[in-house]
This record gives sequence, structure tokens and C-alpha cells, in this order.
Amino acid sequence: MKPQLIDINLSGKKTIQIKKLEMNNLTSPFHFHNLCELVWIEKSYGKRIVGDSIDNFEDGDLVLMGPNLPHIWLNDKIFEQALKGNSVKATVIYFPPDFLLNLTDEQDILNPTADLILRSARGLRFYGETSKKVIKTLSNISEKDGFKKIIYFLQAIEILSISDEYNYLASLSFKNSYDEKDTTRINKVYQFLMQNFQRDISLKEVADLCNMTTNSFCRFFKSRTQKSLTRFINELRIGQACKLLQNEENGIADVCFQCGYNNLTNFNKFFRTITGKKPSEYKKQLKD
Repeated sequence: MKPQLIDINLSGKKTIQIKKLEMNNLTSPFHFHNLCELVWIEKSYGKRIVGDSIDNFEDGDLVLMGPNLPHIWLNDKIFEQALKGNSVKATVIYFPPDFLLNLTDEQDILNPTADLILRSARGLRFYGETSKKVIKTLSNISEKDGFKKIIYFLQAIEILSISDEYNYLASLSFKNSYDEKDTTRINKVYQFLMQNFQRDISLKEVADLCNMTTNSFCRFFKSRTQKSLTRFINELRIGQACKLLQNEENGIADVCFQCGYNNLTNFNKFFRTITGKKPSEYKKQLKD
């Protein structure tokens, strides 16, 4: 699929930019840029796409992404409907990959930092004590000026660089082959699917968004995402199902229909294909 190349307007290799977001909902298009990006979602939930990864995000989401890695965060409809005012709070830090590598020649510092930047090419989601420590640091960073801001940033990077509490997001085979062409229509597809996956969606309906025939759209979609439209929609649905099953009050049948499936047979089949488990096994593991 086709993300938009965005210019963050960050000049020089010795600069970081910190953005404190407080808004009604997340609205950035599917995009990429030539900077590293550290994202802490303080308050919000919805769907996150990083490269070819499709996941839920919620309060406390902490992700580091390397340069030119396409991504988008979009709120679930229920989030937008339930909350009013500045319901999203997030901190985003942009920095050139060479910023950290040019700070020192000491190999004990340089090697783990260089490795962190290399791993971030696939996107890294941090969790556990690592996430708690970095979030504590980031919660204060926007209030700092000058040298203190840099110190807090470096403290966060040091914690991330030595941590093993992370998951890769994009697959090992993912490569960003996108350019500027067709940005608007592809972003429309992602946003449409992420907001409407809980209902029946026809192939023609999606192809029409791009002013393409169904056959042309299928070839286009598959060539960019390495997934069929059906697979993409099912990953969105099963991701939502996993989120809903974390609530003990939600039964499997209820979750099935809430996520856009018309019968339990299809739901069970796709759930097992994507997660490797039956819904009942997944729900049982959550209790253990």
C-alpha cells in the first residue's frame, strides 16, 4: 500500500523534536519519513499499522520506529464516540538516526545504540519494566529545555538499547517500496478498512475508493502489502476479537458478531489461522 512521505522539518543531525499531542482523535495519514520516531500513547486506543503489522494499541503503547517505516495510528469508532474534548494524549520524539551515533566513539555505548537503530527498522513495541521506566522519563521531557531535554532523551534511549522487553512489529521480509504516487487513494483504503471492518465490505466498494476495477485493485493491493484484501480485513477483525476477549464478560459468540463475522465457523477458522489458537484456547490462556 502507499503511504505518504512526510517532511518533519527537522534540520541538522544534532537535533531532536518533541511533540506533545492533545487532540480529539488521531488523524495523521499512513506515512513515513527519514527520521527515527519514538511514540508514547499516554491516552488513546485503536488500531496501529507499522509496515505490514496490524495491531491494537491502548494507553501506554510505546513504539520505536526507524527511518522510512510506514505507519498510522487510528482511533476506534467507540473511542471517538465515547470521549469529548482533548481525548488523545501522546508524546512523539523525532530524531535523525545519526544523532545518537555521532555523540561518542566509545564502543560500549555505540554498539548497543547502533543495534537499537538497526532493530527499529522493523518497529519495536516495548513492554514491562522497560516501558514503565521510559514512560516515567518521557512524562517529564516535554517540560525540559535545552541540555536537560537531551539528557532525558538519552536516558530513555539507554533504557531501550539494553532492554530485551520488546516485540518486533513489521515482518522480517517487509521492505518499504513506496513512493509518492497514489498517496491519497491508498490512505483512503487504509482509513476506510480500519473504520469499517466490523461490517460486510465488498471488493468493489474498496476498489471504487481508488477508481480501479476489482481485478486491478486486487493486483495492486497484493503487490504492495503481500496480503489479499480478505486477509487484511480478517487481521483487523481478529485483532479486535483478541482485544474484546480480554474482557471476561464478552462471550465468544458475541465477539464473533461484533467483529463482523456472520457465523462462528468462519470466526473460529480465521482466528486459528491468524493466532494459531482457537478462541476458546486464547480466552483460557488469559485466565491462566
